Amino acid sequence: MTGPLAGLRVIEMLGLGPGPFAAMMLADMGAEVVRVQRRADTASAAQQVFPLLGSRYDVLGRSRRVITLDLKSPQDQATLLALSDKADALIEGYRPGVMEKLGLGPEVCLQRNPRLVYGRMTGWGQSGPLAHSAGHDINYLALSGMLQAMGRPDSPPAPPLNLVADFGGGGMLLAFGVVCALLEARQSGQGQVVDAAMTEGSALLGAMLYGFQAAGAWSLQRGSNLLDGAAHFYDTYACADQRYMAVGAIEPAFYQQLLQLAGIEASQLPAQFDRAGWAAAKQQLAKVFATKTQTQWCELLEGSDACCAPVLDMQNAPLHPHAKARSSFVELDGVVQPAPAPRFSRTQPDVPAQSAHQNDESAAILRDWGIA
Repeated sequence: MTGPLAGLRVIEMLGLGPGPFAAMMLADMGAEVVRVQRRADTASAAQQVFPLLGSRYDVLGRSRRVITLDLKSPQDQATLLALSDKADALIEGYRPGVMEKLGLGPEVCLQRNPRLVYGRMTGWGQSGPLAHSAGHDINYLALSGMLQAMGRPDSPPAPPLNLVADFGGGGMLLAFGVVCALLEARQSGQGQVVDAAMTEGSALLGAMLYGFQAAGAWSLQRGSNLLDGAAHFYDTYACADQRYMAVGAIEPAFYQQLLQLAGIEASQLPAQFDRAGWAAAKQQLAKVFATKTQTQWCELLEGSDACCAPVLDMQNAPLHPHAKARSSFVELDGVVQPAPAPRFSRTQPDVPAQSAHQNDESAAILRDWGIA
């Protein structure tokens, strides 16, 4: 493996969503990530919810090898502890206390391997009144204060898929925390526990908005602010072919270029930041965008400073010329998926390997890690 994390060994306790996403990020950057799959997982509730787990469509499982263990077996518990002795980091996403009940908690592992970074991913965190409660992305996002701000004013809050809590505020935060702890361990020689809570990560992603709200520059009324679709220069508009263009012309110079290229006289609209005129201006922009197809608008606006882009679906996004020029997507085993990011000038990672497909490589992994 190449990449900035080449040489690091990470144990991933198999879970769903944010944990595998964090492990994928580490593997994408060159870390050797071994996925520990419990023997009972082959018929678990997790697979009933996510039947793609371990298949070639399991994009989050790419670039890993799999070892299958019975975590209730003393012999296999000993094998996992032996792996943790050789690892730089271990990440898990079980409810608080589960790993401890198995005799595999951080106290045991860190006593054996003081340099180990033990990453823990939960929705509510390892402590607090909700720590042991079940939940999903939408619940963690709701408690962060961010879900209430998403959507139109005349509709209920709109879930932004599971991108915010699971992946941005969860998996990405865990990967960041693990790398931070690994850097510190190189100086101190001591590992530690990383407690990544998705509700806290979701709130952290909204740090700027919390600042706006405290300054009186953000209304708690959904759909009435600069960035939530209230402004006519920051919204999406339907084209003549019922596809959409995304407009983000916030700065006055960019806004003026948008009006110029779209053939709109500034005098026909209220002042850009006159909130009282936003609704009327939005109606006028909607009429203008409805006169051309998405392709026609792209020919007119893309590449300019008008800050406009076509709203693409997941089939068309990889086909966009910019994505192709940068190889922003890769195809593994017939599955088109996002390429590793970000880019590096000197230690660029390899193209990721396909998903693990549940192939049990236990013997090879133990041999490679020097474990009998």
